[in-house]
Amino acid sequence: MDKLDFTERSTILIVDDTPENLTLMNNLFKDDFKVKVANGGEKALKIVASDSPPDLILLDIMMPGLDGYEVCRRLKCDPSTSDIPVIFLTARSEMEDEKKGLELGAVDYIIKPFSPHIVLARIKNHLAIKTMAEALKDQNAFLEFEVAKRTAELVVARDEADKRKEEIEAFLVETIQLKEQLEAERAYLQEEIKLKYNHKNIIGQSDSLKYVLFKVEQIAPSDTTVLILGETGTGKELAARAIHDLSLRKNRTLVKVNCAALSANLIESELFGHEKGAFTGSLSRHLGRFEVANGGTLFLDEIGELPLELQAKLLRVFQEGEFERLGSSQTIKVDTRIIAATNRNLQEDVKKGRFREDLWYRLNIFPITMPPLREHLDDIPLLVDAFVKKISRRLGKIIETIPVSVIDTLQHYPWPGNVRELENVLERAVINSSGPKLSLVDELKKPFGDFCQGKKTLKAVEREYILQVLEQTKWKIGGKGSAAEILDLDRSTLRARMRKLNIQKP
Repeated sequence: MDKLDFTERSTILIVDDTPENLTLMNNLFKDDFKVKVANGGEKALKIVASDSPPDLILLDIMMPGLDGYEVCRRLKCDPSTSDIPVIFLTARSEMEDEKKGLELGAVDYIIKPFSPHIVLARIKNHLAIKTMAEALKDQNAFLEFEVAKRTAELVVARDEADKRKEEIEAFLVETIQLKEQLEAERAYLQEEIKLKYNHKNIIGQSDSLKYVLFKVEQIAPSDTTVLILGETGTGKELAARAIHDLSLRKNRTLVKVNCAALSANLIESELFGHEKGAFTGSLSRHLGRFEVANGGTLFLDEIGELPLELQAKLLRVFQEGEFERLGSSQTIKVDTRIIAATNRNLQEDVKKGRFREDLWYRLNIFPITMPPLREHLDDIPLLVDAFVKKISRRLGKIIETIPVSVIDTLQHYPWPGNVRELENVLERAVINSSGPKLSLVDELKKPFGDFCQGKKTLKAVEREYILQVLEQTKWKIGGKGSAAEILDLDRSTLRARMRKLNIQKP
């Protein structure tokens, strides 16, 4: 068989509150799949819970009642439906919306209007991945059964008599071969999953990064709270994921909360959950991130942006491992490891009364500082090679040559946006390279020497760079082509940096 034959037996569910859209997409895909439709989130969940759930779901976001985000969250929280691929098909084009959809577990995010051929191809690709994963799991289950069965037979055979020694030894060889095959199949499946979810690693061989990795390996096996410090874009989340992946909790969930991306009235509910009717609009019980991360790890990104009134409640969870949902008096106990990250100087915030001193002491047990890119410029060739390969593969382009002059230019720029800014520059370069040779599109005017002569502080450099981007985008903070998009920051994080650096629109 040259290719996976899944279309004849595959059913897709299209969820959209607009009848015209349902009719249009039903007509587009009915020749290739069995099509079911739902005009809202509640109906979609009922169809998925039926005896014949779909193999894939095309899901709109903006719908009355349950929106697409909530439908996806419920599907991914239910073990019986978590493996169904979800593709968001929506007119919402904000980068934050796409990021939220993918973090909830969607496999793809397609913006309307769309090309039917592209959507059809993506549906078939995700169905093929699902079919392959299920086949590998079935094969692994069969091999595990065979190993258990034959190992039991081996024990019986050993007890029978010495006359069957040769037969037993042959049987043992066969059992070992089956075990090796099982491990090979399992390793293959794990690699497929890594490719599917685009797992990232910390890249670099500099002494500063080696020290970070040493600290990560040193603290990972314990349950000690870790505070990751560093400027925006240095890879603090990668360090957190590395700690989790090397810990005893690696088979449980790593749950992330960006404290800067949520408003003050939402962050408490997001962390601790709420009961139905706890506040206006709370139509059902909502589990907080601490409960979701029970037995696993909770990563509190940008913890310095957490409101003061919530810091006391967070301190109690640190000390006692317990809290109450909003609208409930029942105490909930959790076993959750905390990893926090910030780009702020929390000691200064403590002195200024912006951050609780007792919470700071609970956090600062084992700090790890991610070095800014300007302090490990020797790692740029490795980073460039890795990013260009990843970006080219995603964009379907072939870049075979990275000129020495490009590397030299990149190594003589101060990178105020750090590794994140480097990746953005390289993505624009790959997009604009017409042939197999990488060509930079960003001018990167400011030479490194200008920032190393004691003329400007780091704060001044950051302020000047943000101002430059704001002027370039005509002071557009968020949305397509905005300063937040170019700097790869959440809109709320950028506004916080502007306030801190006293940047105001003229």
